[in-house]
Amino acid sequence: MSTPMTKEAAARIQSATAKANDGKVSKDSFAAKAASIAAKTSASKTPPTNGPSKTGNPSGPGRGNNPPVKNQI
Repeated sequence: MSTPMTKEAAARIQSATAKANDGKVSKDSFAAKAASIAAKTSASKTPPTNGPSKTGNPSGPGRGNNPPVKNQI
């Protein structure tokens, strides 16, 4: 099993590459690929903002939701 790429590791790789190349990091370099993979790895760890309930209760009545507002015309 491989270790996932972290943002910190990608930053170290990118820094070393930039120091070796007069501050330039090519977009097709290993450092750029590492940064891309780190961004994808960290993004996949964050839960969706409107994800499924973590309470174990099903959706719908009885969950403490407010009832819909009736139109008063």
